[in-house]
Amino acid sequence: MTPNPLEDAMKSLTLALVLAFATAGFGHTQALAQTAEVKLTRLDCGDMGERDVAWFSDAHSFDGVKKPFVASCYLIQHGQDYLLWDAGFGPGAKRDDGSPIVKTTILQQLTTLGVDPKAVKFVGISHIHGDHTGQAGDLPAATLLLGKGDWDKIKAANKSDDPLVHWVSGAGKSEPVPGDKDVFGDGSVVMLNMPGHTDGHHSLLVKLKATGYVLITGDLAHFHEAYDGNEVPGFNTDRADSLASLDRFKKIAQNLKATVIIQHDPRDIAKLPAFPKAAE
Repeated sequence: MTPNPLEDAMKSLTLALVLAFATAGFGHTQALAQTAEVKLTRLDCGDMGERDVAWFSDAHSFDGVKKPFVASCYLIQHGQDYLLWDAGFGPGAKRDDGSPIVKTTILQQLTTLGVDPKAVKFVGISHIHGDHTGQAGDLPAATLLLGKGDWDKIKAANKSDDPLVHWVSGAGKSEPVPGDKDVFGDGSVVMLNMPGHTDGHHSLLVKLKATGYVLITGDLAHFHEAYDGNEVPGFNTDRADSLASLDRFKKIAQNLKATVIIQHDPRDIAKLPAFPKAAE
């Protein structure tokens, strides 16, 4: 068969377009060159002690079971900028016995790290429950990143005592996030749309040079047994969305060989270096 230069050129162009579309969106961000130094530090945002976990399964899988719960937040350094992921309990929160849940505030921990709070460019909130929003107001200069479904809910409620009132009122800069969001534009830090626990719930994917990928759950699951068993709390907003999000999250974890951090499970604290050290 006689070679046809025009046909060969068209085939090459078609292949290039297919590859371009295949790497669009989230996949494309992974292919971008990551030039900024990225570090991940776990912050202590509260220790709730042991809790009854029966209500974390609508299939009665945990009836009569108690488990220890922590609240963890994460500081991600990207070059000279920072993202705080979740803001834990407010400093006045108490356990049932009256003891404080928060022993060291986020601002105190930032001081230990030598980080100026004004350098925190973004506060990313996985969802609007109070154990994830409590100290957000201490970083008013940051842009709030919150799932759109959750943003719409708190905007409609318009409560003056909401920990996110600074942004709801319009005093702070905010960005409702309807889907996935590549926070810094190079694929190193990506908010993942994982609805079900709440309408706008998100998890977080962080790409580190030495450690590799780290996946932080938000409240996709609250402890290992719930994650492994695809358990859905009865108080989630949508059961089908919860299961679909778990499925997507686990596929991402498998495909990227990611370290999974379940934010409320104290067994996952040791997966990252102890504060004030950072994973790189």
